[in-house]
Amino acid sequence: MITPPTLPFAQPHPLRVPPVLRRLRTRGVVHEVRTAVGHGAWLVTGYEEVRRLLADDRLGRAHPDPEHAPRTGESALFGGPLGNFDTEYADHARMRSQLQPHFTPKHLRALRPRVEELTQQLLDELAAKPKPADLHTALALPLPILVICELLGVPYEDRDRFRVWTQAAGDIRDRARSEQGLAELFDYGRELVHRKRTAPGDDVISRLAADSDIADDEAAMLAMALLFAGHETTVTQLGIGALLLLTNPAQWQALAENPGLVPNAVEELLRAPGKGNGGIPRYARTDLEVGGVTIRAGELVLLDNGAANHDPAVFAEPDRVDIGRDAARTHLTFGHGMRYCIGAPLARLELQAAFGALTARFPTMRPAVPAQRLTLRRDVLTGGLAELPVTW
Repeated sequence: MITPPTLPFAQPHPLRVPPVLRRLRTRGVVHEVRTAVGHGAWLVTGYEEVRRLLADDRLGRAHPDPEHAPRTGESALFGGPLGNFDTEYADHARMRSQLQPHFTPKHLRALRPRVEELTQQLLDELAAKPKPADLHTALALPLPILVICELLGVPYEDRDRFRVWTQAAGDIRDRARSEQGLAELFDYGRELVHRKRTAPGDDVISRLAADSDIADDEAAMLAMALLFAGHETTVTQLGIGALLLLTNPAQWQALAENPGLVPNAVEELLRAPGKGNGGIPRYARTDLEVGGVTIRAGELVLLDNGAANHDPAVFAEPDRVDIGRDAARTHLTFGHGMRYCIGAPLARLELQAAFGALTARFPTMRPAVPAQRLTLRRDVLTGGLAELPVTW
């Protein structure tokens, strides 16, 4: 009997698809695996199957017996089921309707000059640093935090506090630490909502607090969900995207010389990382068949959007970074269907500003250490690099 492989898969090189995942993909599109906490799950790796299942209402984030549901990890935030099984879809539709007005094209167009200004300020500071410098702490980490603070109305001087809480909440190994981080974050959200009710500003939390249909606790929950998702994932994408470009100097140079390539380059950098963490968790709400495999109601299904983004049936030479790739925008990094990431336009805005300015300002930038010496974080939900030493 073959023992199912255990997630997360070992990744000797931070940019390359894990060898275990590469082998699995040759055997089909659905695979039996074990999660980091030893629970059984089905890993779906084919592009068409992942895309279809992301929009399939036979899968959801809630579970009828959450206490006994299989888990991906110890994080209280995303390690297990979320929401009420009976009202999941109505609750999700309500949440999207509350948040969507704050992410309209008009709002983001107004935000773009400020994002570009913040990017240039950070690059000015980077240029003055001794070499080599850490691009993670100089750009990848502070830019998303600055942007989400301005958008939400969170004081930037609180960044060290809430960064500790978001990191703790995303801890996939220590449940108690994750629960404590989540509780601290929620308390902070309630503090901000109370503050905005008495002294509102031109920001998302003030508008949530002013909405008579949204209770204080709900406004706090929404605000802190945006705070977490609005910077943690973008920090990771900025770091990995920069490393992908830096290790492909011809692509870096092409972007420096032709800013018109930036939007498509961002899509390719969102597609290209070789991930091995299992992707997007869902629970089967009923029995269903995928790729010839019967999945039973209540079982955990992992929709591996990273593997799907490397499906050679959709992306020719998927391991190659090509900022001119025609199909780049069809990636599944932001999901698909009813749960497509509501913050995707904001993430794109930040990534475009960062990579456009970075390559133009530092056309000779290069890694200060070999990529294989860099390690990916395995202790937090969003992963990413702990540091990225560069020189120029």
